[in-house]
Amino acid sequence: MTASVSRVAVTGTELADATVRLLADGFRLALVAAHDEDDHLRVVYLFLAGRPDRRTELTLTVPAQHPSIPSLARLSFQAGRFEREMLDLYGITPVDHPQPRRLVRHAHWPENWHPMRNDAGPPPDFVAAGRFPFLNVEGAGVYEIPVGPVHAGLIEPGHFRFSVIGESVLRLKARLWFVHRGIERLFAGRGAGAAVELAERISGDTSAGHALAHSLAVEDALGVQLPDPAHRLRALLVELERLYNHAADLGALANDVGFGLANVHAQHAREQLLRINAQVTGHRLLRQAIRPGAVVLQALPDSGQLQALAEDIAEIAELTLGNSVIYDRFAGTSVLHRSDAEALATLGYVARASGLVTDARLDHPITDLPVTEATAATGDVLARYTVRRDEFAASVALCRNLIESHRGPLEFTAEIPAAGGSGIGIVEGWRGTIVHRVEIGADGAITRAKIVDPSWFNWPALPVAMGDTIVPDFPLTNKSFNLSYAGNDL
Repeated sequence: MTASVSRVAVTGTELADATVRLLADGFRLALVAAHDEDDHLRVVYLFLAGRPDRRTELTLTVPAQHPSIPSLARLSFQAGRFEREMLDLYGITPVDHPQPRRLVRHAHWPENWHPMRNDAGPPPDFVAAGRFPFLNVEGAGVYEIPVGPVHAGLIEPGHFRFSVIGESVLRLKARLWFVHRGIERLFAGRGAGAAVELAERISGDTSAGHALAHSLAVEDALGVQLPDPAHRLRALLVELERLYNHAADLGALANDVGFGLANVHAQHAREQLLRINAQVTGHRLLRQAIRPGAVVLQALPDSGQLQALAEDIAEIAELTLGNSVIYDRFAGTSVLHRSDAEALATLGYVARASGLVTDARLDHPITDLPVTEATAATGDVLARYTVRRDEFAASVALCRNLIESHRGPLEFTAEIPAAGGSGIGIVEGWRGTIVHRVEIGADGAITRAKIVDPSWFNWPALPVAMGDTIVPDFPLTNKSFNLSYAGNDL
């Protein structure tokens, strides 16, 4: 069911007009990938639209020496961020960008070192870090609260700078990319069928989602076809991943307002789901079950056990929201208005809680799935909680359908040919739409992989939602978004 991709080569003068037409036709900019081909650089802009599934790539070629592209930042907020990323990693200058500040590169990175260029070489010595400038908010009684980048527990590094007066937040700035890992470069040179272990480790809590997006991209590039039952087994694994993450966060949100009892019960449900994962795939995080051309399950889950867990989660949510103090704490807190969610191109439950309709299972289907969409309209912590609650129930219903309708083997394997091409993989992970794009050389080795985790789109929405809140709202708000640092910090 994968849609074909319309590919169009454009010049610098044609790029903006082509983008305007696609945006007006309901497309969104899903990915921008630069490619270093020694004597020139190639920039690919992937636009997606759903219902029906439509995919268009615009390709712009620029010289390798002093490369520049016309900025699309005034047409698309996300285009501006992709352009800043390419400026840091490839040295491609976005001409007429309104805010061409560093994005990935921290102050200690050498000025002219662009790690994704072919001639970058090993990392040079880093310079003294100095200070990273933040916009100062001034006025009587205004002060700053810095948080991070080092946090307690297992939270990955991120710096948050609050400008506040009293307890009221005037402005929040999030600074990420403290552990940029160069994962996209690590894909280069690996065989098309031998890189899935890397995809599984892009963001550990989304191992199945990223493994599937990578596998679909490779299969699209090489023309590999799997039967529908294989796609349905893969869909089941992604739903199991959705379940254990949603269960954990429903408990953690209650815990953030002091309702530890709900959290204990939710974490018990999560543990049961992780054990189901291990029975189904041999791995609690669902690794090693999905790879290009293949899906391998050891067993199907017990649909009755999943239904019992759905009833447990429903009861936990009812007890949580039945507490008037907790309900009042969630309602009206950190509102992300629909207009802001749309302008920032948010994805997943963050978007759906603000009234946007977006779900790659329906927008870009690989197989027919009876998906029940969960939405809300208020865009506050309560909406993000209830969407997750409703998605848990809907996901269990989908899992039961996939389990009870399955006939035949639990393992499917297709040959991966040694051939070249480019392909796209789109998956509705538990946080939202994941997009992978790969290019494979004639020898069957990956030459370029570009990955976009939904957190890339959703991180800018967090400070917007915090714009009319108090400092104690931040832990609760941050958990209601629950964005991936690692999936963003590639």
